[in-house]
Amino acid sequence: MAQFEEAYEITLGHEGGYSNDPDDVGGETYKGIARNYHSDWPGWAIIDNAKGSNNFPKNLQTTTGLEPLVKEFYKEKFWDKFWGDKIKNQKISNELFDTSVNMGIGRTVKFLQKSLNLLNRNGINYPDIVEDGAFGENTLKSLESCLGLGDYKVLYNILNVMQGGQYIESMTKNSTQEKYARGWFKRVDIIKQ
Repeated sequence: MAQFEEAYEITLGHEGGYSNDPDDVGGETYKGIARNYHSDWPGWAIIDNAKGSNNFPKNLQTTTGLEPLVKEFYKEKFWDKFWGDKIKNQKISNELFDTSVNMGIGRTVKFLQKSLNLLNRNGINYPDIVEDGAFGENTLKSLESCLGLGDYKVLYNILNVMQGGQYIESMTKNSTQEKYARGWFKRVDIIKQ
């Protein structure tokens, strides 16, 4: 079974510390947690207290209590939403986790569901599933069937192609997002066959 710790370490390697970029639709962000989307995260109270310091945001690196809140947030809001502990392929779990942190859980699960439907050979290998963005028993069964056929590399690549396509669409719709292109595309990975 996949392990949260590995996925968490990979994803946190892509996320910075504190930022408050006016072009970021997430607004004020700490280690990828966007205040505009997660204003109820308890870490914001700690960060707001730290803002009074002369060495803000550098002082956040040594502020106690933030790291456990970050880790708990990511496990609860992302990993657990796509049942990461039940997935038998670590690489697929890592990909689902990283994409969901960057693009949202619903979009990521839709990418997975669409990918699984594309790989089922018109329902021969396993039935189509609803592409609703909600991870449940049918999605898990289809994923297990797909992985059982040895298609994890193809599935992984399709997920990354969809992720890259979403980045391109975001930048095309709003050119201010182009400044994130290099960072975003570092998250897109293809496994050579």
